[in-house]
Amino acid sequence: MTAWNAEQSADFRGPLDVTRAATTVVDAQDTVIGWSPAAERLFGFPPDEIIGRPLATFLSPGPSPSVPPLRSRFRGNETCVARHRDGRELVVATAVCPLSGGTAERVLVATELKDLRLWESQLALLNGLATQSPLGLAIYDTELRLTWCNAAYEQEIGRPFAEFRGVRADELYSDGRFLTKGHPPTLDAVMRHVLDTGEPFLDLHFQGRPPSDPQTDHLWSCAYYRLQDADGHVLGVCEDAFDISDRYRAQRRLAMLVEAGRGIGTALDVVVTAEKITEVAVPEFALTVTVDLSRAVLEGEVPATGGSTEMALVRVARRSAGETDQDRPGQRSPPPVKHSPLEYTSGSPQYRSLASGGLVLDDTTLVVPLRAGNSTLGLVTFVRSTGGVTFDSGEVALGDELVARTAVSIDNARRFTRERTASLALQRQLLPQHVPRQSAVDLAYRYLPTDAVTGVGGDWFDVIPLSGTRVGLVVGDVVGHGLQAAATMGRLRTTVRAFAQMDVDPDELLSRLDDLVGQSTEEQWGEPGSPGGSHADVTIGATCLYAVYDPVSRRCVMARAGHLPPAVVDQEGSVSFPDLPAGPPLGLGGLPFESMEIELPEGSLLALFTDGLVESRDRDIDQGLAILGRVLADRHASLEELCDRVVAELLPDGTTADDTALLLVRTRELDRSQVAEWELPAEPIAAGRARDLADEQLRDWGLEELSFATELVVSELVTNAVRYSEGPLHVRLIRDRTLLCEVADTGHTSPHLRHSGEDDEGGRGLFIVAQLVQRWGTRYTRSGKTIWTEQAFPSAV
Repeated sequence: MTAWNAEQSADFRGPLDVTRAATTVVDAQDTVIGWSPAAERLFGFPPDEIIGRPLATFLSPGPSPSVPPLRSRFRGNETCVARHRDGRELVVATAVCPLSGGTAERVLVATELKDLRLWESQLALLNGLATQSPLGLAIYDTELRLTWCNAAYEQEIGRPFAEFRGVRADELYSDGRFLTKGHPPTLDAVMRHVLDTGEPFLDLHFQGRPPSDPQTDHLWSCAYYRLQDADGHVLGVCEDAFDISDRYRAQRRLAMLVEAGRGIGTALDVVVTAEKITEVAVPEFALTVTVDLSRAVLEGEVPATGGSTEMALVRVARRSAGETDQDRPGQRSPPPVKHSPLEYTSGSPQYRSLASGGLVLDDTTLVVPLRAGNSTLGLVTFVRSTGGVTFDSGEVALGDELVARTAVSIDNARRFTRERTASLALQRQLLPQHVPRQSAVDLAYRYLPTDAVTGVGGDWFDVIPLSGTRVGLVVGDVVGHGLQAAATMGRLRTTVRAFAQMDVDPDELLSRLDDLVGQSTEEQWGEPGSPGGSHADVTIGATCLYAVYDPVSRRCVMARAGHLPPAVVDQEGSVSFPDLPAGPPLGLGGLPFESMEIELPEGSLLALFTDGLVESRDRDIDQGLAILGRVLADRHASLEELCDRVVAELLPDGTTADDTALLLVRTRELDRSQVAEWELPAEPIAAGRARDLADEQLRDWGLEELSFATELVVSELVTNAVRYSEGPLHVRLIRDRTLLCEVADTGHTSPHLRHSGEDDEGGRGLFIVAQLVQRWGTRYTRSGKTIWTEQAFPSAV
């Protein structure tokens, strides 16, 4: 059999077939001489009543309103009116053919017109299925050789049916494969299974390259079912195949966009985002994908508006089919600054894309610019194999959409890079990046902001060098997270440093800080009780702990404003949390702050921390404090080791629900040989005595070069103390990193520098002192004040 056509449709037996229709044999005078059983069933006349009678007995020659009149003789196919034996009319279709042998007898076959029309409509349907259906139909015999196919199948093969009649399916699609699972692996095995079991297979997805289009992969949805006759004899296998390549490609494109939505933009890193589009597009969309970005984008800056062939681009991502991550070393980090810009040859697709600002399709290469607003961020190049399939219009649109999504994500990552750079710069300004060595303590610290995006938070710590080799230790916590909390933290840290340099006691420092916070809140919101700002104030409710340690006396004075007390570990490893009066958080007012003084022998450990370290959703503060104490009790571990172990124990996954700051200090004690102290009466002779004592001590320390300046300093300070205060005077020299000189009296009036006139007899002493020393200042105590100076050692010391 060949593919069906309209003429060959008549080969099927219809209602006028002599084996099925009512058959009458008439002689030359139209007398009935033969009568079939089918004729008796149609017209109602038994043979003995009709044979020998004229044809007009049941075929009336008279006119009918619905059919044309009969001719005098039946010479061909006719449609006429017949009369049934019971008298009713039948509209019938007739056909006339002569008998063989040259006689005048003829055979008349007839059927009801409605049966003929039904058969003709069915035949038209079958003809349409054979010639017009987009569904490919093929019939294979029991030897699985092709015996018939329709026009769609013939067109798929690209050759006339006669050229591939009898071919096996595996021979037509030798490179094909099934994509669906759960059935035999080959076409031959699938058809054989259908023949043997009668079990049909539906919607099997078969991929291959048809002979009509050998360069392109196609996908068909196939069905296979067994054919058998009315008696159950197996005739073969029918294959229905519908080309769903376009739908499959559309689904793949949609799936690629979904995958792009899941992968691209999940990381706020420019290079990682660029790599994601290469992972999505290779190998499904292209064999090789490269991403080139402007260097300005890598630095978080905005490239120049529009496209330009002069733009400095660097390659940040590349992926090819068959490569692994090991084949592409260094792809996970941005290119080094010294990396040379890419240079595109004039006329290349990349060059033309930069020049035009639009996408360029050149054979198997597609270049799409990464655009954000009016700026070109870079280029994405998709490459297929040389001589391979080019990008069709749908694929060009898909590539454009993938790049557009990537451009948005890269621009977001660029903005984040810029903001993070600014945030880290802010952090460097707000937190101590390098704490200088202190004579009073050894220290280590950790800072873990909960806002990993910006890298800054509201907690802070500080180590402040104070006069007399003392050191101020600060830890604080601002309500909230992120940049706003960090900015508030920066204001508080700066304020604490300023107050600390005034050498005020911890309780006094917190009182002044509390007043300042309250004043700034009223300025921000306007009148109390009538907020007019648009941002919530995060200064109110901030907590702070401030401690001052003196390595000479080994005394530590501390006060807190709503903050957790420090942990103290003595030389035996015993851990305690001093019962330090809490005080209200900053800005609330109403209650005074109280200081507490404790002695810390040399080698004691003091831990200052914020609540984010010891408190979490699944653990209360008491449990956190117990864990902290257990870790800190190890007297043999270094401070750095203790910091790491504390973080590992209390924050095992490295993340925290609240900002965390930890400051560990181990106390030192100045050797008594480094300190000289004298008590002198408040009398005029005290200045001379102080000079002699200082000169003798400097000789013992080998600091004779400083004797002249030190004698002048001591003499001036003691003279002022005798003149303006009462009671005994205390003079102290400390040999530390610098030479410290202190004079303490019972007065509370601070001396001031002033410029004396030419005729003034005094007023120049403190001015001279200021010129001889590095720094000088005043600190107040409950019993009076202390004037102190610092002098640098000679270079040889």
